[in-house]
Amino acid sequence: MRNFLLTGIISSLIAINLNAQKITVDARLDSTVLWLGDQVHLTFEVTQEKNQKVMVPLFSDTIVNGLEIVEPVKRDTVKINDNSIKVNHRYLLTSFEDTLYYIPSFPFIVEKDTVWSKSLSLKVIQPFQIDTASHQIADIKPVFQPKYDWSGLIKKILLVLIFAVLLSLIYFFVRKYIQKKPILESVSKEPPLPPHIIALNLLDNIRNEKLWQKGKYKEYYSELTEVLRAYIERRFQIKGLEMTSSEILDSLKTLQKEHKTAYEALYQILQLADLVKFAKWIPTDEESLLSLNNAYTFVNETKIEEEKTLIDDQEKEKQEGQVS
Repeated sequence: MRNFLLTGIISSLIAINLNAQKITVDARLDSTVLWLGDQVHLTFEVTQEKNQKVMVPLFSDTIVNGLEIVEPVKRDTVKINDNSIKVNHRYLLTSFEDTLYYIPSFPFIVEKDTVWSKSLSLKVIQPFQIDTASHQIADIKPVFQPKYDWSGLIKKILLVLIFAVLLSLIYFFVRKYIQKKPILESVSKEPPLPPHIIALNLLDNIRNEKLWQKGKYKEYYSELTEVLRAYIERRFQIKGLEMTSSEILDSLKTLQKEHKTAYEALYQILQLADLVKFAKWIPTDEESLLSLNNAYTFVNETKIEEEKTLIDDQEKEKQEGQVS
């Protein structure tokens, strides 16, 4: 009987103790010292029963005056056992005043009971001296210089190299197996033709076209004078393509002594061409043929013979190379 009563009393005491169980609150800072403008976490760790409703303090934008909340509160829950959990209330704080902050105790209420967190202190330090006499604006913290991303640069270089190699392989395959051509071609740079050779070849083309016989007088004289102007520009180093007929004749007056026939031939061509192009003059077939012959005369009498010798030497070297 006595054992039964003792067991009943102990069970009643345990039940009373369970019903009267309170929550526990722990407050902590990541660091007790903070550089001006830096950030620190304040965490309230609440240990409670799983189904308990706990009223926690509400903060707007500061914990205490001067200690600002940077981000809204973040909560995470950790299970301890079947009946108990641990809830962490985390605040991110910062301050821009060099001082010692006192963080008081805060109430956490469950039903009719109140549990207070412990008080904390946080020292905010100015990392450098400010020259108040200069009245200049200074940064709170030095500018952060991120580390150079060498790995990203190396990756980009490798991608470029891989792409270049793929292009080279594609070019090699197409050139060798599809086009059936050598990979590298040796380009032999031939010397430019002398002005009179180019002019005579173009005059041959004009003669074969016979535009004046088709009534295309303007086109015929435009082509004829353009060939002569280009030849004059290269032969005499004057801007023949940009000058008027009278300007060209004035620039070549020295030809009247040594190459009188050539000068008169050029004069006949330019004067008649201006009449056809600007006065809508219709020349006779004899005049058009004379203009073409005079063009040949002008080029042949004013050409440089040394250039002809040079061309002959080059042709001779080519023939000797073919024979050998």
